[in-house]
Amino acid sequence: MSERLPVLLDWPASSVHGWGILGLNLFMAWANDRDLQPLMGAPIAQSMLTGYDQSLVLALEEPIAESNRFQVNLGRFRGAAMRLDMPVLKGFGNGLIDPGGVTGRPNIGRCIFEDTRLEKIDDNLANCDVLLCASRWNAELLKAKTRKRVEIVYEGVDNTLFRPGPRPGLLDPSKFYIFSGGKVEYRKGHDLVVLAFKEFSRRHDDAVLVTAWHSPWPQLSVGFKGKLNAPLELAADGTIHVKKWIASNGINPDKVIEIKQIHNPLMPGVLCDMDCAIFASRAEACTNLPAKEAMACGIPVIVAANTGMKDLIDGGNCIALKKQKAIHDFTECGTEQWGESDVDEIVQALEKLYADSSYRHKMGHDGAAWILAKGRTWSNHARQLKSLIMSL
Repeated sequence: MSERLPVLLDWPASSVHGWGILGLNLFMAWANDRDLQPLMGAPIAQSMLTGYDQSLVLALEEPIAESNRFQVNLGRFRGAAMRLDMPVLKGFGNGLIDPGGVTGRPNIGRCIFEDTRLEKIDDNLANCDVLLCASRWNAELLKAKTRKRVEIVYEGVDNTLFRPGPRPGLLDPSKFYIFSGGKVEYRKGHDLVVLAFKEFSRRHDDAVLVTAWHSPWPQLSVGFKGKLNAPLELAADGTIHVKKWIASNGINPDKVIEIKQIHNPLMPGVLCDMDCAIFASRAEACTNLPAKEAMACGIPVIVAANTGMKDLIDGGNCIALKKQKAIHDFTECGTEQWGESDVDEIVQALEKLYADSSYRHKMGHDGAAWILAKGRTWSNHARQLKSLIMSL
């Protein structure tokens, strides 16, 4: 067998945020690949594998050790302009600023951005041989600004974890559970979810909002209120005070269940107990990972028909929020093609799902089937990315 080609994924792996989940799933998919040897941009700690099957963790021990040894050797060159004789994937977020450090042969720039102010793009991406996006929206914005090659590889879900299954039965079956996930910020539109739930729960006493809004960066969420009256505060333990925020904005906090654990492999147990999920983001660079995970679990989802989330909407696989108002009053970044969902339309979607259990079940089934039929899995993502790398 020929020697495996090392590939550096030059960002940290994690199970608690988007970039980290991407890196960890690529690493796991390629750990024992016959052609590629994955290396991460930072040491991989065992704590990142919380919630994964022990046999998988054991199978990753040697690949992780190899990657961490590589990091020790690479550490002395960090900060220097160095080109490695291997493919390097680098992460470019908002602003598309080159993170610096090592580059590769070839150098692939993974561009994930919501800020549409694309200034000095050719200078920022000068070292990149290929640009990689995870939505048509991002790809089209790039193609309008640069002549570099732009490819799309959609992100996925771990379908060994996120799949339809029986309800765990840990929650009161007489209630109607609505899931909302993601870090609290203007872009994610949690203020719109709160406003819609306030009206819906006024009509239906059995409505319960289940929030997974915590992140490793609670300080970035503090002070947010969007269209609400009261801002989000920190609790005494340093986390965001979800229940107080809910109560301060006129909702009975007893109608909210707060999920504080944020390790990705532990989430299926939450999702499978839900009746539906809402994702009212004003912008998504990719296609909204929690929305795909809910769909993969057979949960009917309501998604905003804007930006990257348009790539999730296909027939009856979800409810699309089509009333999207242009964003003009947010000045922290460019908001071209962002959209603000209509609260009344969110309430109407909830009412439709609430009233018809067969409609909910069919949408959940169709959504889960669509995830597999369209290959929106991490294993397929890894195959497509490997094919691109090998072609270069």
